[in-house]
Amino acid sequence: MTGDDEGRRAGRRPRVLKAVGLTLVGTLVLGCAAAGWAYWHLNSNIKSVDINSALGDDRPAKVTPPAPSASQEAPLPTEAVNILVLGSDSRSGKENQALGGGSSTGARSDTAMVVHIDAGRTAATVVSIPRDTLVTRPSCPLESGGSTSAAYGAMFNSAYSVGGPVCAVKTVESITDVRMDHYVEIDFSGFAKLVDALGGVTVTTDEDIDDDDSHLTLKAGTHHLNGKQALAFARTRHAIGDGSDLGRIGLQQKLVKALLEQISSTNLLTSPTKLYSVADAITGSLTTDTGLDSLTELMSLGESMKGLSSDDVKTVTMPVVTAPSNPNRVVAKEPAASELWESLR
Repeated sequence: MTGDDEGRRAGRRPRVLKAVGLTLVGTLVLGCAAAGWAYWHLNSNIKSVDINSALGDDRPAKVTPPAPSASQEAPLPTEAVNILVLGSDSRSGKENQALGGGSSTGARSDTAMVVHIDAGRTAATVVSIPRDTLVTRPSCPLESGGSTSAAYGAMFNSAYSVGGPVCAVKTVESITDVRMDHYVEIDFSGFAKLVDALGGVTVTTDEDIDDDDSHLTLKAGTHHLNGKQALAFARTRHAIGDGSDLGRIGLQQKLVKALLEQISSTNLLTSPTKLYSVADAITGSLTTDTGLDSLTELMSLGESMKGLSSDDVKTVTMPVVTAPSNPNRVVAKEPAASELWESLR
């Protein structure tokens, strides 16, 4: 090899190293840009309602955790928290109409659950409120100004119909005397997309299901459902038990447990694509209060519950009895209902 050859190779090395370095820098910049776009996209997906401002101070007392010292990073929350979770039967948009049918105007709280997470975030109780429960619906402020009229012997799910999330929260707080620290709502298409993004969900039913209304047909046994089937499973009522909302709640509670098991068995951190798909499905159809309307706040809540498994979650239904005024409706069974809510304060 001549000295000229060696010189040419030596001259090429810095250029090659420079090209490799620029490629790595470019890849890093593109990766950061993609991550930044993904964060912005997911964050902007989330819709929110300022429930605290709408309801003011006329609410059950809120437990305020101690503030961290100035030199201390904000710790993950550990105090007990109550979250009102609603499944909305909104028919707005083609996807929701295809899954639910019916009018494209208005919506009701098709599913209502109070999720109580114990102090320390090591156990949780999910309390289902039958939508057919007759309640005293309080007067609720309207976004357009003014307020709704109080109603006696109104169906529970009418609160959402007449006053949206604000009235749903106020009605739940009125009948439970428990402060709802947060509000989370997901619609038909969002739930179905979430189940599909997780790869489906496995449930077991003790009896055959053949429901013309939910369009679900299953033999008794264990089934792996896709998103559309899981939504139908959550909405089935006429083909099980006595055909009441209580039978449907039993299926919904099984589904909640199954989803928790599916999430815990799916290591989303090893698959960025699946993680993004799940996050996009959740945020794309989510409405929250303003305390949970960012990825940072949602991630903080999720991180605080990372030790919570499906075995640590208890599902119950608010104790009810048949309403004296209507055999197709129920009312809270006392004192059992009050004792249940007292345990969550």
